[in-house]
Amino acid sequence: MSCTDASVRRSRVLLTGYFFGLGVVMAVWGARMPAVQHAAHLTTAGLSLVLLAAALGMVAGLQAGGRLARPDRLPLLLIGGAVALAAALALLGQCRTLASLLAAALAFGAAHGVLDVAANTAAVRCQNAADRPVMSSLHAAYSIGALGGAALAAATARTAHSTLFLATGLTLTATVLVASPRTLALSGADQPKLPEPQEPGQGRAGGVWLLGALAAASLLGEGAAADWAAVHLHTLHATTALSATAFALYSTGMAIGRLTGDRVTAAIGAPAVVRTGAALAAAGLATGVLVDSVPAALAGWAVFGLGLSGTVPSLITAAGRHGPRAVATISVTGYLGLLAGPAVIGALASATTLPTALLLPALLAAALAALTRRALENTAP
Repeated sequence: MSCTDASVRRSRVLLTGYFFGLGVVMAVWGARMPAVQHAAHLTTAGLSLVLLAAALGMVAGLQAGGRLARPDRLPLLLIGGAVALAAALALLGQCRTLASLLAAALAFGAAHGVLDVAANTAAVRCQNAADRPVMSSLHAAYSIGALGGAALAAATARTAHSTLFLATGLTLTATVLVASPRTLALSGADQPKLPEPQEPGQGRAGGVWLLGALAAASLLGEGAAADWAAVHLHTLHATTALSATAFALYSTGMAIGRLTGDRVTAAIGAPAVVRTGAALAAAGLATGVLVDSVPAALAGWAVFGLGLSGTVPSLITAAGRHGPRAVATISVTGYLGLLAGPAVIGALASATTLPTALLLPALLAAALAALTRRALENTAP
């Protein structure tokens, strides 16, 4: 193994850890949300304000990260973002008033946004240095971390959320500090010199916004799966336990797709992966929704997750060729789709029926498949 190969391998292992840790933190925070609400005696409206503060903080963090994430600053952004995220999580566990939760949630979201841009920008550089796809496996690490964080939260259900948040934050901080010498080496001489990013001009900017729109369409589907898959199964008279497996099957399909995505991308190219996967996702969810059957619905959600698994990693890779600000744009628009999706589907379901409303993410997946060639032309690795 050459020095360059060894350097790329170290970078990939390091970034895998950052993506995994981010997944753990987000899952722990989400899984123990009811305990946070109870401890601060929040109404549903109060909890919504806390989540809005986190969302606003994340948008601000993404924008700041896009401006700051130059190659020489990436190591400090990774370390600082991860430590700030860990500290904010620990602080959230100690909050007992709405005002304190709003402030801590704003900081939590901002740290999340900075770390998200830094990690994805570093991942693009690692992939360029490796000269082969690695982005999908890094996003798989996030998914696996999220599953691990959810399992941790379930296993410690009898433990106070403040204790869990503090322990998770301290563990993450200690791990990041131990790994900091290797993180700082990301900008060292052992890294191959990469070409400067192509900053978008007027025409390029339109391409970046198209990538962002497709990311929003993809993540709208992820939000739909998270919030409506179990409800969909329940409308088919499935048991509570069986209904809960719908999102688990979606997540399993997503994880399998991302774990194998790099090899598939290397074989057939990113445009083909996104186009074929999005078409598969559209067909799978449409079939699962239109066929009035529990087995078909479960299979449909699993196929939907598998089909969408390669979309966001490929779109971020394409955006990364235009620099960190383009990565931030993709993240912001995608996150807006993730947030808006469940609400839009709920409104459509109120006006029509839930199965009809769930055709929206299937239609968006079909549109994604149709627009892939234009969005990814001249940007595929």
